[in-house]
Amino acid sequence: MFKPERCQLCGRVVRQGTTAHHLIPRSCHRNRWFQKRFTREQMQQTVDLCADCHRAVHRLVPSEKDLGRGFATLERLNAHPAIARHIAWVRKQR
Repeated sequence: MFKPERCQLCGRVVRQGTTAHHLIPRSCHRNRWFQKRFTREQMQQTVDLCADCHRAVHRLVPSEKDLGRGFATLERLNAHPAIARHIAWVRKQR
């Protein structure tokens, strides 16, 4: 039986499930800047996001390096003004 999942960014329960979002994008894992500052466990950390939020994160912060450097936690993602507006909007959707 399928169990609905909750998005860790907007908090909605979605029937179609969530996707894993790497807080530090996988394309940055071989970069020395990231290797010096983060452990392997930190670089492999993911959060479960609904499709709407996952698309919005990558659309609103298009640079993978910027995403990994500046938004490597849920708190920092929530603090991004455009993402915060998206969350407010998406919470009103079904």
